[in-house]
Amino acid sequence: MSQNNSNGNSNNRSRKDDEQPINGAIRARNILIIGQDGTKIGPLTKREALEYSESLNLDLVQVGQQDRDTVIAKILDYGKYKYEQKRKQKENKKNQVKTENKEIRLTVGIGEHDLDTKAKKAREFLLSGDRVKISLKFKGREIVHQEFGKRTIENFYAKIEDVAKIEKEAKLNTRFLDMYVIPRK
Repeated sequence: MSQNNSNGNSNNRSRKDDEQPINGAIRARNILIIGQDGTKIGPLTKREALEYSESLNLDLVQVGQQDRDTVIAKILDYGKYKYEQKRKQKENKKNQVKTENKEIRLTVGIGEHDLDTKAKKAREFLLSGDRVKISLKFKGREIVHQEFGKRTIENFYAKIEDVAKIEKEAKLNTRFLDMYVIPRK
């Protein structure tokens, strides 16, 4: 609903740049109005359209542009419209599934017990629905024997393969052998 500001100007509501122009902020000579029930009220001049919306005690909200001089505007209660939009956004955000990326770091000479401990942690991440990056770092001249690193990563994956599925195979990235796993469905 249009309400009078302290300066008496009811047609120019302040708005943020990401919102549609409303009332006096609409910059067009002609406005094609769509009623609350979806009926076309017809092209009117800007002044006529503003007077019409004021007579109904509702707002004009620009929803599209027909050509350079004519815009399409809907007549509605702007406060209620914004409330509905925020409620829908909140509902969509609540239903959104968030997956995080977790990382487990290994070395070529990692002990069996340490490998078990890290596999247990990776299993926790996967069961909570997170994506896990397994990084094996080559130190010094270990990079010459990449087959040892690949064997270590394969041993690690064997410990978690009942809950994990390989998303990206192990690939050398500078001094790291990286592999990505995701939870099994």
